[in-house]
Amino acid sequence: MVVRQTTCVRRLAQGCRSTQMGFWRFLANKRVTLDRVIEDWSTPTQGACAGRHVLAIQDTSEIKFATTKENRRGLGKVKKGTGHGVLLHPMLAVDADSGIVLGLAGGRAWTRSGAVTTPHSARQLADKESVRWVQTAEQAKQTLANARLITVIDDREGDIYAHWALTPAPNVHLITRLMNDHAVLEGGTVRTALAHQPVRDTARIELRDRADRPARTAQLSLRFTTLSLKRPKNTPDKDLSDSVPVHVVEVVEPHPPAGAEPLHWILLTTHAVNSLADAWQIVQWYRRRWIIEQFFRTLKRQGLRIEDSELATAERLLKLVAIAAKAAVIVMQLVQARDGHDDQPASLVFSPHEIKVLDILNSRLQGKTPRQRNPHPHHTMAAAAWVIAKLGGWHVYETKPPGPITFFNGLTYFRALAQGYALNDL
Repeated sequence: MVVRQTTCVRRLAQGCRSTQMGFWRFLANKRVTLDRVIEDWSTPTQGACAGRHVLAIQDTSEIKFATTKENRRGLGKVKKGTGHGVLLHPMLAVDADSGIVLGLAGGRAWTRSGAVTTPHSARQLADKESVRWVQTAEQAKQTLANARLITVIDDREGDIYAHWALTPAPNVHLITRLMNDHAVLEGGTVRTALAHQPVRDTARIELRDRADRPARTAQLSLRFTTLSLKRPKNTPDKDLSDSVPVHVVEVVEPHPPAGAEPLHWILLTTHAVNSLADAWQIVQWYRRRWIIEQFFRTLKRQGLRIEDSELATAERLLKLVAIAAKAAVIVMQLVQARDGHDDQPASLVFSPHEIKVLDILNSRLQGKTPRQRNPHPHHTMAAAAWVIAKLGGWHVYETKPPGPITFFNGLTYFRALAQGYALNDL
């Protein structure tokens, strides 16, 4: 998938009928379970996170597949009931300082089986889809056990009281954007308590280009305070603590450009916020959440095009989505590695045989001048990315760094060379 930039089984097989049948048999094999594929996501991540402060960023994406009224392919409803497909909830492990993607730390994939008749407020947490926020955080505690510190980051959907009550631990913190205006022990709600706080600071930040918003510089005002969330009165989960202390950081754009929606984030966190530096650090860590949006784009239209798959059953589509999720992470790691900001080992992506081929190519692709030589440490992802970029047509004297297309082209060439080298050993 990484090399051929597709999840289409026919294109992956490149016209070879036996290879195509092998892929189909693998996806149909009852011993190849969705749980086992997802369990394998985190195998390389466990070593990569050692000693780091890791941002464990989670979110949900709806993956819509083409269906007809006569053939839903066993898929449940997504897109507010207007389509059918799979829900994917991954957690990315990201280095807090560099923003480097370390791998997947956990998650789940599922399709809805039908309408739920019991009201949401009457169901226990374990019977709600929202339990995924808590369960995935628990997976991360195991996967990232060797990390120095873990900060779980969610968008507004993850703002549920049970998450605040159950997830934090001595080395596990939480940052979530406010969705529910929680009642607080201090009286009133989070929003009313913030309204009484003075503006503490202002700063300009760069907002990235998005489908619904062009890039721009935003002038933000900042407030922060400390509050205690009260357990909701109507929750059926009575075993949760009566209250949870949190720190609250608000940034708002008071004067957005004409016609633009102002940026307004209210961030709740278990990290201590005792100074302006602490507050802006929370904002900076939350801004890393955009990396998981990049992941979804890599998985969908701007990369592997998972929604184009024509597999006939939900069971096989779920496995394919889980496999493609790991492939999307590898693509992101290779693109990030080009800058050499992190010394992750090449073994995160490449097999021992492929690393041997990379060594041979590395010695042959280097020139005589310092600029023409691979500047990165031996057997790192950055060194491998330099080789792959060279194979894809990138020249060291180009002012722009190699992009995803260059890497895809380089990987295609590299795969052919690695296969040829393997055949030479037969």
